[in-house]
Amino acid sequence: MESKINNTSITDDLLIIDLSDGCTITVPTAWYPRLLHGSSKERQHWRLIGNGEGIFWPDMDENVSVENIIAGKPSRESQRSFKKWLEKQQSD
Repeated sequence: MESKINNTSITDDLLIIDLSDGCTITVPTAWYPRLLHGSSKERQHWRLIGNGEGIFWPDMDENVSVENIIAGKPSRESQRSFKKWLEKQQSD
């Protein structure tokens, strides 16, 4: 059975994922710099995508897949891309 995301919660430090197989996986928000640097309001505004295969935060344009979470893979966003996003966030 392939695990899907049922629910998620996020704090300043942790991304907590509840899976359809009953497991809960917790990873540091530091794995996803946009989540780490986003506001609490931005982090709380998310939706499941791909029938539970991932999570999307529209305010931060961040996608996280269940496959990468289970595999322990943090964001692969380049430093250049993240820096550009962060500068835009700080100017808004």
